[in-house]
Amino acid sequence: MEPTPFRNFPRRVRNFTGSNRGRLRFIVKSVMPYKARYVQFCILTIVATLAAGVGYQRDHEKKEPERPGPGENVLWMDPGDVASLDFKHGIGGSERQPQPPFLFVDEDMSGTIAKVNLTDSRGAFWNVKWGREAKASAFCTRLVWACGYFVEQEYFVARGRIEGAHGLKRAKSHVSNDGTFVKARFQLRSASPKYLDGESWTWAKNPFRESRELQGLKILMLLVSNWDAKDARDFVSVPTGGSHMDSNLGIFLDDSSGERRYFYADDDWGASLGKWGSTFTWTKWDCEGFAAQTPDFVKGVDNGWLRWGFNGKHRKDLTAHISVYDVEWLLTYLGRITDEQIRIGLEASGATPKETNCYQQALRQRIQQLQEAVGGYESGGEAYQTPGTRR
Repeated sequence: MEPTPFRNFPRRVRNFTGSNRGRLRFIVKSVMPYKARYVQFCILTIVATLAAGVGYQRDHEKKEPERPGPGENVLWMDPGDVASLDFKHGIGGSERQPQPPFLFVDEDMSGTIAKVNLTDSRGAFWNVKWGREAKASAFCTRLVWACGYFVEQEYFVARGRIEGAHGLKRAKSHVSNDGTFVKARFQLRSASPKYLDGESWTWAKNPFRESRELQGLKILMLLVSNWDAKDARDFVSVPTGGSHMDSNLGIFLDDSSGERRYFYADDDWGASLGKWGSTFTWTKWDCEGFAAQTPDFVKGVDNGWLRWGFNGKHRKDLTAHISVYDVEWLLTYLGRITDEQIRIGLEASGATPKETNCYQQALRQRIQQLQEAVGGYESGGEAYQTPGTRR
């Protein structure tokens, strides 16, 4: 059963059917000591606000995402010789790196992380992000791309200068008065493939349900502890009133070959390489926490289905019904990524020598757990059982 903000209150409080304000008063009078009522009332006001948001979100869960138009739906493409892929520059290669001078366009106020939009000397349009998500996103897009999934072109820029930056709010702490900055992730915003604004999909309902390609993407989410698995069911309130979709699952239109294709992708890997958990415990780009949870990455195999230690948004959709055969298929590509590629990718994403060594070891241990889960299942014991049909 999905937890709710009032789950742990006495039954007579949970069953109250009045208004939200009435519920608050009823709770305060029923279960709160008199001297603590004022403080607790403030806390419950916040909880009620969150509960209202959850309720609004659930209303939208009933709506299935619409197909954007005619064309081929693509989630995965064969990456070729994985061991030869360029982890320093990623999918864009060395020739598409951002080139100064950088000209300020505007500040991107979407989401919660400091971002700006700018152009480079070749006229390419870039979205620039700072903070812990910058390094995590730059590395994870290389890892995911090497396994055959679509990602946007990303580069980590250690330092630079933005000309004409002005009126900054959230990004003010990352861009000095003369426009200089450090440790930023540059993401190319291209017309081809074109990001379809307002289009999304869900982990539970999409054109690839029960496919090994979809299960492989989920395994990668778990591998890097990407707990921010928001999809088309998630909405956030906006200052002007109402709400809008807050999904990390995007759709990109590509017609460069003359035939229309829709790339389905997770377009935000920033909340990765830290600790999984809940709102108050999860972290981003935190190798100490990432390494500490690594022993619990794969909890075991039951009748051919893997059990995971992961906890995050839409946990059930991410972790349920992943079989050893799904893992075996993904390892055809993930297992060919070398330690050297991981090291190069981490360094290119701004990792320090200490962080590089830490992540390199933890990621290799997690990949080995996947390999052991498949090997152990095939070598005996549960090897004689066949995983049941999904769902």
